[in-house]
Amino acid sequence: MEANDIDAVPGFRAALAVADSVLYEGYLLYPYRRSSPKNQVRWQFGVLLPQPWARTHGLQGGGVAGSAESWWQQTECLLVAPAGASLRGRLRFLRLRRRTPEERLPDGGHRAADRVGDVLGFDEGVPQELDVAASVAELLAGEKLRTLKIPGSETVSPLPGGEGRTRWREWPLSARVTLSLTPCKVSADAPLRAGEGLFKLRVRTENATQGPPPDAPRDEALQHALIACHTLLTVPGGRFVSLLDPPDWAREAAAGCVNAQTYPVLSGEQVVLSSPILLYDNPRVAPESPGDLHDATEIDEILSLRTLTLTDAEKREARATDPRAAAIIDRVEAMTPEDLARLHGTIRDPGGPAPSWHPEVTTDTVEVAGRIVRRGSRVRLRPRLRGSDPQDMFLDGRTALVEAVLQDVDGARHLAVTLEDDPAAELNQWYGRYRYFSPDETEPLDGDPA
Repeated sequence: MEANDIDAVPGFRAALAVADSVLYEGYLLYPYRRSSPKNQVRWQFGVLLPQPWARTHGLQGGGVAGSAESWWQQTECLLVAPAGASLRGRLRFLRLRRRTPEERLPDGGHRAADRVGDVLGFDEGVPQELDVAASVAELLAGEKLRTLKIPGSETVSPLPGGEGRTRWREWPLSARVTLSLTPCKVSADAPLRAGEGLFKLRVRTENATQGPPPDAPRDEALQHALIACHTLLTVPGGRFVSLLDPPDWAREAAAGCVNAQTYPVLSGEQVVLSSPILLYDNPRVAPESPGDLHDATEIDEILSLRTLTLTDAEKREARATDPRAAAIIDRVEAMTPEDLARLHGTIRDPGGPAPSWHPEVTTDTVEVAGRIVRRGSRVRLRPRLRGSDPQDMFLDGRTALVEAVLQDVDGARHLAVTLEDDPAAELNQWYGRYRYFSPDETEPLDGDPA
């Protein structure tokens, strides 16, 4: 399989669509104008800064959160494959490109300006990719290093009407990607075929750019940064193992995987997306979504309706801010009532349909592990890692107070709870804002014997 055939691996295109959202998450937020306060501080996820600058500022990394900046990130995941299987990877990130309009002077020269006509000064993001490849046998013989060097550049193009020109500048970048593979021990009953093994794959990405002086401001360091850095991995002829919900025979090996500034999730069996934004296995972009709005924490319908309320002057500024903002304005203005209707009312959940409650809140009880749990009972949370909100993994082991036992339209019971150590618990109780878990995701700490 050639490196460019990575796109043909089952599950890759679905992962790539999500990866594109990761690449531009927070790139430019509603109302998509440069002057908006929320667009003054940008580049929040997966930012790898030059190593000398990052070390000087204490950005050593190590946590899984991709919102914490560092000069490196590391993916460790599990795969099952024979020695002849091929691994393919694609490193993706944004590179900063500064756009500066220059007004034409009476003597024919040019001078940098904040705005000339419909062109504003702005920092754009340019996608970059690096493909890596190796067989399982090659990596077992030793790690493999791939280096990417991108030279700086400066280009100038005239503006329509002869009123000036636009200057684009990009700074040099250098990145290192190291692949390594380690065999893992498995029990005799592990479901492996002849010739297969369980391996821990490590992908370490480093910003190897020298960059600005250590005392330079962050804005200068960003000129030499890998922004929204993430990795796509494929293993045709093998399969990856979920770290969120590993099988029992691979649970110990999964616990030994260390991920920093990024976390790997499955897209089918043969593809992994390691993202600086925490996702669940097999993430998908909703088919109703007409295009990226650069804010996956918002609802497409709401953002689209809000965008339609912008004044003509605000839309002109948004279009002058960035071509991607202009595309959003154009797309939303072209949406029909039928397009907007498709964004309304769809409910999905990775583990199945979202529950619909009966109109009344039930106040009866439910049996959990041989004990009767009711409103006021204390439980310890043990969220399942498949088919639930990935953020729930951080609640594992926390204690909670049962606020209500609810019954959905199918007759299944659910517990509405508040965390006992949550400083906002009383406020959440007053608002009725609870966290919801099925009974089998909890351990009773008190209650009556069944």
